[in-house]
Amino acid sequence: MHRLFVALRPPPAIRAQLIAAMGDVPHARWQDDEQLHLTLRFIGEVDRPQAEDVAAALGQVRGPAPEIAIAGVGRFEKGGRTDTIWAGIAPRGPLAKLHASVDRALGQAGVAPDRRAFLPHITLARLPRGASVEPAIDSFLAGRADLASGPFTIDAMILFASRLGHEGARYEAIARYPLDTVPATPDGRS
Repeated sequence: MHRLFVALRPPPAIRAQLIAAMGDVPHARWQDDEQLHLTLRFIGEVDRPQAEDVAAALGQVRGPAPEIAIAGVGRFEKGGRTDTIWAGIAPRGPLAKLHASVDRALGQAGVAPDRRAFLPHITLARLPRGASVEPAIDSFLAGRADLASGPFTIDAMILFASRLGHEGARYEAIARYPLDTVPATPDGRS
């Protein structure tokens, strides 16, 4: 079985900026450079034939390369406690369109539609269960509320395989899918 997801990889300078912002939360498992990505669509466990169908379907996705920027920080909670700290992304519109295109393509490969709301973000850290560090998380979020970058363009989607281990997940790029970087003309054609 293959555990797959589709993501965008920020450029090195943006990843360096995110890494520089990390710290000051005890017990947090901070992401390293190889782990920093923006998930467009989590696919989950699939067998080899379906993985091949997924790869082929993603090759049919067309769309403009999104121009985005880092915009603040936030958290995801489960059961009233923070389990993830993330960096936000703006604008969301171009990524939502790309997410919808990916979701449609995956449907053609037999992958069930994504029922979760799409919130573009880059995970910075995961918190272990039982870690009682909410005051440190609150302080981190307040201190980095203005985390921002200039605009950057991501010119490809990547299909990743995720392998879980004792040190967390490790990601392997399986396929790369270029996005259109040619600006559209006023009539909407590239």
